[in-house]
Amino acid sequence: MGAAVGTDEKGSVNVELNIIPFIDLMSCLTAFLLVTAVWVNIAQINIQPKGKTRDTSNVQKDDETVTLSVLVQADRIWIGLSRVNEFQEIPKKGDEHDWEKFETTLKEHKASAFFADRTDLEIAAESTTTSPVKYQDVIKAMDFALKVGFIDVGLSDPAGLAARPSL
Repeated sequence: MGAAVGTDEKGSVNVELNIIPFIDLMSCLTAFLLVTAVWVNIAQINIQPKGKTRDTSNVQKDDETVTLSVLVQADRIWIGLSRVNEFQEIPKKGDEHDWEKFETTLKEHKASAFFADRTDLEIAAESTTTSPVKYQDVIKAMDFALKVGFIDVGLSDPAGLAARPSL
């Protein structure tokens, strides 16, 4: 029953496989892997954990510097300064957060004496089932912080912010 290629014998089962399509497929997969590996490394935002977390008591050392904290909620954004306990509320404007006012406020803080020569900022999002925060809003807040000059953006747990408004 076995067919033989290149022989007249009925019992010979030596068949030569064409591996050219397999080599073509592997070449395409290798190119795809290399392109996506480079893209994944380029399209990332480097963040470091800041503030307190639920598991540990404190991630960063408590020092005498003032920390700028941003809390993104579903209906407003809070910007606060630690050690000063000064908070500014930026309510939503329609369906969207007021990103222009957020950027202006960050620029004012960047120009102040506390943050003129610093680039650190901590951001947290307080999302619940009744008032969810969109992931895109957190990314926009990070993008505006980078645009203003806070390039050392840290993502924190809402309870671990250095300056948290008491509601």
